[in-house]
Amino acid sequence: MAAEKLFTPVEIRGVQFRNRLWVSPMCQYSVEQWDGVPTAWHLAHLGSFARGGAGLVMTEATAVSPEGRITNWDTGIWNDAQAEAWRDIVAFVHAQGVPAAMQLAHAGRKASTYREWSGKGTQAVEDGGWETVAPSAVAFDGYVPPRELTGDEIRGIVADFAAAARRAVDAGFDALEIHGAHGYLVHQFLSPLSNLRTDEYGGSLENRARFLLEIVRTVRAETGDGVPLLVRLSATDWVEGGWNLEDTVTVAGWAAAEGADWFDISSGGLVPAASIPVKPLYQVGFATAVRSGAGVPVNAVGLITRPEEAAEIVDSGAADAVMVAREFLRDPHFALRAAHELGVELDYWPPQYTRAKWRRER
Repeated sequence: MAAEKLFTPVEIRGVQFRNRLWVSPMCQYSVEQWDGVPTAWHLAHLGSFARGGAGLVMTEATAVSPEGRITNWDTGIWNDAQAEAWRDIVAFVHAQGVPAAMQLAHAGRKASTYREWSGKGTQAVEDGGWETVAPSAVAFDGYVPPRELTGDEIRGIVADFAAAARRAVDAGFDALEIHGAHGYLVHQFLSPLSNLRTDEYGGSLENRARFLLEIVRTVRAETGDGVPLLVRLSATDWVEGGWNLEDTVTVAGWAAAEGADWFDISSGGLVPAASIPVKPLYQVGFATAVRSGAGVPVNAVGLITRPEEAAEIVDSGAADAVMVAREFLRDPHFALRAAHELGVELDYWPPQYTRAKWRRER
């Protein structure tokens, strides 16, 4: 099968990506000291994908403040010690010829939870958890209700994103992504199911999108013109009366006008009881709709596991790149394997591994 575009480089704001097969953000919940500082696990985890041929390696959701973490075991980028630890990881990724991106995140009402193998639900304050915040005091089902943010606090979180972006760029990251999907804080503002505010951050679509657009605008101003800025959005809540694809198309266009360059289009995460028809490639159509409707470059995500699937998505124009998570966990060299299976010769095999390179003449 042809793979003309999947392994063709692409450039965003002067940053070169060697192919269109990118590593999606994947939470690792592996900061055992609860201080947000990435560890040797994160170096090995992210470094393996860079060594394995990916075109872009992106960090897990990395909190812009202590209160923004999903769990105590999350990485952060709110202080200089964290930024310094990230620097060595970025350097290794760069040494493999790959750009590094950081996903900037705030969990909102889905913060202060246990990682799945340490407990369930909200982690109580007396056990090391913290008070959660959200656009409105509406709980995620099964979690402790959050406190509604004040206007000043909202603007303070926007400033947190900008400060985190500056630290990330200073640590060497080539690109940034704002996490606006999967039921976390930005998504909570976007959806009318979780945002019941009556001030300038609630009500109309323009008001509910204000928080995201302020983050995009402020991060772009902080980092300048040379840093690619991605935004991850959930295309739908999969619930009647919730956030939907039409809203996503509109807001993606607004975010692009404020300085966002590229969009990862996922879905769900806001309502745990939503009925989602999960199957291979089930979200690709959302990405295509945003690409066409908003006129912006997009990544397709979600159960993309076979090389020919990734190639078809990009070569057909359904999306401009694909982001893969679980298949990279199963095989950190998925990009090298995909190229082999698709008949594409790559010149960026690690020299230490060339003796294991597949030989077609056998």
